[in-house]
Amino acid sequence: MNGVVLAGTASGVGKTVATLAVLRALEDAGYDPRPAKAGPDFIDPSHHEAVAGTPSRTLDPWLAGEAGTRRNYHRGGGDVCVVEGMMGLYDGEVASTARVASVLDLPVVLVVDASAGMQSVAATALGFREYAAEVDADVDVAGVLAQRAHGGRHESGIRDALPDGLAYLGRIPPHEGLEIPDRHLGLHMGDEAPVDPGALDGAAAHVDAEAIAALAREPPRPAPADRGPPTGERVAVASDAAFCFAYPATRERLRGRADVVTFSPVAGDDLPDCDGVYLPGGYPELHAAELADSPALDALAERAADGLPVLGECGGLLALSESLTTVDGDTHELAGVLPAAVRLCERYRALDHVALRARRDALTASAGGTLRGHEFHYSEADVATDARFAFDVERGDGVDGSRDGLTEYRTLGTYAHVHAESGAFDHFLDEL
Repeated sequence: MNGVVLAGTASGVGKTVATLAVLRALEDAGYDPRPAKAGPDFIDPSHHEAVAGTPSRTLDPWLAGEAGTRRNYHRGGGDVCVVEGMMGLYDGEVASTARVASVLDLPVVLVVDASAGMQSVAATALGFREYAAEVDADVDVAGVLAQRAHGGRHESGIRDALPDGLAYLGRIPPHEGLEIPDRHLGLHMGDEAPVDPGALDGAAAHVDAEAIAALAREPPRPAPADRGPPTGERVAVASDAAFCFAYPATRERLRGRADVVTFSPVAGDDLPDCDGVYLPGGYPELHAAELADSPALDALAERAADGLPVLGECGGLLALSESLTTVDGDTHELAGVLPAAVRLCERYRALDHVALRARRDALTASAGGTLRGHEFHYSEADVATDARFAFDVERGDGVDGSRDGLTEYRTLGTYAHVHAESGAFDHFLDEL
């Protein structure tokens, strides 16, 4: 599968909308496009999936390693992959879009906000291309997609100013239907606030799909990984608006080695009969009242006390805690498995790639083992003085600045989101 990376000059230039327009343009041209996302984000991929009808792959060398990033790319199928970058092209200490493009050896299409410029768009793109040599980055900035650009003189001024080696690949016209609302963790999810289909079709008509497809190339193929044998166990995975942050590769790894059944605590489902439970992250703070009345959380508390293995990531950590207080001051009693009272804050409390080292044997790692992940949350936890932690934090914030992975019984609650390529979920399955 050939691919390109759509990188921005900075956050907020409209990379997600540009990615959706390119996906639609390729489909209209007869290609079978596949979406992917550089970095650890869950939200932008939900918009990719809403338009492409297929899961968007997470490509993050910090989370998955270089070989794991390539393996995850090649699981996508299709014939042209469109990788949406994170932040600006060169931004990010350990997993920038530039590094993802280098690891995959993919050309970069630079998305430039052209709303107030013409020739300056060319100057900006040239600067981004030349900067690669200044920082010794193996990055091929090969073309430009003009975001929020009009036609006529505006478009021709941009196109004619581009130097040799920088292809003009089209424009995304300004349109209210292409604006995606956001909230505290980023954009609304793709099934909540989809881009207007008519506006997207209009934008796709101005994208040169054939030129993008001709620019794309195939990354190197890594050796397959040993995923371990099927366990014969049954894993219950929470899946609804409160627990919607799970990487496709994680779901596939669980299904590949266990019998997976999903349930919705928000909808009032009971906890299924199972040998282990996975609570992904998401938005439990937006559904705290429903979770407080959920029979699944009541059953989870009982089963956890009996030794059922339970893994909660970020939002899952919140649901497993004793209580959750919203920014409005409303407090809701939740599962009460972990000795923590959590409250939501007005601004984010942690945002970073993280590294954890296991203090003892835990659900996702053996003593002394390390895990790499990502944290992004607006909550903070007040934990009991005698609370037990599974991990020391070597990078990031964790639960209390130096520790992460609250443990009780065989339950683990962590602020870190980890990828299947980390080995964490294989370890979890082997513990069942």
